[in-house]
Amino acid sequence: MTPSQDYLDKCQGLVATVSNQIDSIQQAADWFSESIQSGRMVHLFGSGHSRILVEEMWPRYGSFPGFNPIVELSLTFHNQVVGANGQRQAMFLENTHGLAEKILRNYDLAKTDSALIASSSGCNVVPIEIAKKFKEKNIRVVAIISRNHSESSDSRHKSGKKLQDFSDLVLDTGAPTGDAMTKIDGIDTPVSPGSTVGGCMLINAIKAEVADRLTKAGQPPNVLTAGAIVGKERASKLFESAYDEHSRRLAKLYENLGND
Repeated sequence: MTPSQDYLDKCQGLVATVSNQIDSIQQAADWFSESIQSGRMVHLFGSGHSRILVEEMWPRYGSFPGFNPIVELSLTFHNQVVGANGQRQAMFLENTHGLAEKILRNYDLAKTDSALIASSSGCNVVPIEIAKKFKEKNIRVVAIISRNHSESSDSRHKSGKKLQDFSDLVLDTGAPTGDAMTKIDGIDTPVSPGSTVGGCMLINAIKAEVADRLTKAGQPPNVLTAGAIVGKERASKLFESAYDEHSRRLAKLYENLGND
């Protein structure tokens, strides 16, 4: 078997892992739909490469408003790699106690909100503290982790707890310990991670379920759609209406800040 065949074969295993979590996917969709129907938002957070899952949910083709992507560039800007804004700094900040509180201080949170937090290991400080802060506000938290990787890793939080300890529901990407899935002869460390593959399947499965619930409730979402499908004019209208809706929903997260 070639390395590429080996990797794709293991991806089939990720599909099976995600498919076995349909009940949990539907539970997450129930909570998220309730938040969106109430006029509030589902907060999305991911540091490091988990940012990919935040962007997979919203905004991109086939997605719709109702989600608040919380992406800190200091934790996710990997383009420089070294030097100013480099990866060393991002990895350091990802494990800085107290940063999560400063991030969430920007939002007027409500118990009708819900949250989705992605962290492959579930062991880094900022995602853990983000979840903890949401729970203190009685906001339901759904976590996406790699169970094998998390259970084989030590928490960096001072409490010793992990992301799943502050979550109401945990979804598993199916990625192995260390994330990378394919071994190459002559290299003692594997390559080609799987958490993004499993994570994106979870994200889009939830998205489909939420869209179905909103539509059945009489609130069909404004879906960002390519002109190749609906024509340039309608695609433009969908984009504008979706962005306008996002702005209106986002405004509610700021209007009462600082009021006791």
